[in-house]
Amino acid sequence: MASERKEPVQANGAPPLETAYTQWQREEEIPKHSGWWADLPTVEVAPWKRMGCLGAYVNLANQESLDAYVAEIVPGGKTHPQRYLYEEAIYVLKGRGGTTVWYDGTPKQTFEWQEGSLFSPPLNCWRQHFNGDGNQATRFVSITTAPHMINLFRDRNFIYDNPFTFAGRYRPDHDYFSAAGVQKTYTLPDSPGRHRKIWKTNFIPDVLHFEHLTDHSRGMYAPGAALSVHFNLAENTMGGHIADQKPGYYKKAHRHGPGAHLIIIRGTGYSLQWLEGQPRERVDWKPGIVFSPPDMWYHNHFVTGKEPARLLAVHWGGEHIGVSRGTEKNYGDQIEYEDEDPEIRQEFENDCKKNGVAVQMPPVVYRSNKS
Repeated sequence: MASERKEPVQANGAPPLETAYTQWQREEEIPKHSGWWADLPTVEVAPWKRMGCLGAYVNLANQESLDAYVAEIVPGGKTHPQRYLYEEAIYVLKGRGGTTVWYDGTPKQTFEWQEGSLFSPPLNCWRQHFNGDGNQATRFVSITTAPHMINLFRDRNFIYDNPFTFAGRYRPDHDYFSAAGVQKTYTLPDSPGRHRKIWKTNFIPDVLHFEHLTDHSRGMYAPGAALSVHFNLAENTMGGHIADQKPGYYKKAHRHGPGAHLIIIRGTGYSLQWLEGQPRERVDWKPGIVFSPPDMWYHNHFVTGKEPARLLAVHWGGEHIGVSRGTEKNYGDQIEYEDEDPEIRQEFENDCKKNGVAVQMPPVVYRSNKS
């Protein structure tokens, strides 16, 4: 379903710089998948000595901001206990199991998860994952801040053997990993007058059926096209959002800094992404596809299947880091429908027609400038 994977081009054909992060990753001795996108359920994995399971890294679009890894636990198996000084958000792709978390000197706490669950072990907590099924493997993907932290400190022992306890991030309460959550509203620090609603939680049992989505798109969609919710897990600086897009609609092109990983939970369609003034790259998607738009590349998302699409995005920003997007009129980070290249809508309409999907987008009168 996804288009042919192409490697991002290195500038002037020069070899990539080996950073502290790429050196660390090479020493992990597991497969590394790169390009514009990956199919998470089918990513090839191999024995991973540090984790005690099968694994692979997923590094998209030549970025070292956030990364991803896929882990697979054999039937009835478990990972080695781990702790580290980078955040992660774990989404379960297949199977069921449990995770135990603890700080040195505190009681252990165990919670169960299933396919579709989303959670985050608190920063630098010990964590150990268990496959609760004796007959089939379980697989999950984790989005992490490892590139940022490893390049910052450049010391493996500091990252993996640091006893510091972040008491403000984790309190071993009995309900820390319950499905309970609370919605809070914040004013974005760099955008006076703009607000963001954030669902604060530590555990979402089933992203596909999560119901706390509302219409607060702030002009990024056509009216009535989508519902969404921002979330913050485990007091992280990483945040995220879940978005539902109806068939026959697409989101306005927008751009932001690197690191955002988008996982398709339901539906079919495609995304376009491009550096201003350069050709557009197309990523066709279905459930299980992950992609990550490069730094300050415009991108938008098109639903051309007959059912609504649900996208899970994990990225910088949430309750603890204010990240905002402007519009073409003030920041240049969003392109209004009237200012986009008309070929974008024409391509979308052609795909909808092939799939027997009615186009729901409102009519547009293009202005003279194009992007």
